[in-house]
Amino acid sequence: MFLVGLDYMENAEELANSANLTLIYLTYKSFFAIDMLLPLSLVFAMITTKIFLIRSNALVSFYSLGYSRTDILRPFVVVSTSIIVLFIFLHALPSFSRADEFSNNIRKHAQYLNPTKDLFFIYKDKYIYFSKLLPLQEKAEGIRVFSVKENSLNEVIVAKEAKYRDGFWHIKEADVITKPNDLSLESLGMKVTNQKDLYILEGFRPDMLDQVYEGKVNFTIKDALDAIALLREQNINISSIKSALYKIFVYPLFVPCLVVIIFFFVPVSSRFLNVSLFSFVAILATLLIWGILFMLIELSNNKTLPSEIGIVAPVFILFFIALYRWKKFYN
Repeated sequence: MFLVGLDYMENAEELANSANLTLIYLTYKSFFAIDMLLPLSLVFAMITTKIFLIRSNALVSFYSLGYSRTDILRPFVVVSTSIIVLFIFLHALPSFSRADEFSNNIRKHAQYLNPTKDLFFIYKDKYIYFSKLLPLQEKAEGIRVFSVKENSLNEVIVAKEAKYRDGFWHIKEADVITKPNDLSLESLGMKVTNQKDLYILEGFRPDMLDQVYEGKVNFTIKDALDAIALLREQNINISSIKSALYKIFVYPLFVPCLVVIIFFFVPVSSRFLNVSLFSFVAILATLLIWGILFMLIELSNNKTLPSEIGIVAPVFILFFIALYRWKKFYN
């Protein structure tokens, strides 16, 4: 709420004079804040709870009753892992996974999905141009489809608009310009025909088109999986989509790993260590690790680092450290 309030104070003047849009903007910003800070807050919650148990001498009491360190740690791991699993599945919702994009669109354009202009891409050996893509209406305007054969332009489809229906982009009426194979003076020249009911871009939903070819990285789980399935067949680089999936499924798992690692460094009683100093160091270390992971994710999203190195490897390193610490104190 602090993050949302700070953002609102900074951007209030840029928002449209509409209570409805302002409320939607704050809702999406809240989702974005949860997406960004929930993993971090779970680690802070563990540190705070453990410090409370130390200061109230409850931790010493548990040990006196025969509980081991792993017995006390187990509820922390179960609760944090359960919340992280729920957090991962929230990314199946567009309103959660694309919350930052939607809120920025409301601030800049007074609508949560902004039309994309001048979209040019390749799909199944065809070069396709949309003058404007309207994701909300599932419609595109100013369509040009260029067919290339043996490195030579063969055919151009020109249409005013196309609508996404039943898994295809449906063009109701289009002019098809065909180039003759023979370009000599005796040839008949270009041939222009009018065709109706053309279907192109099978399976490419408007929101997925916008995400993939605009280079955005806030995919929902379904959109990312569908995009990988479609683009892999065309030998198109899918590193940014893999990075988005790793961020959803792998990155949040650093939380239970860090909970285990920090837990075993916490003293049993305040008599053995300065608890305030320890909590400060633990919070600082958590912020540092989270900041490094966040930086590596951004580098992976921008294709500076392979996502396996930038996202998967650091979490696996934390997992093995946590496993080593658990086994060391397990009894």
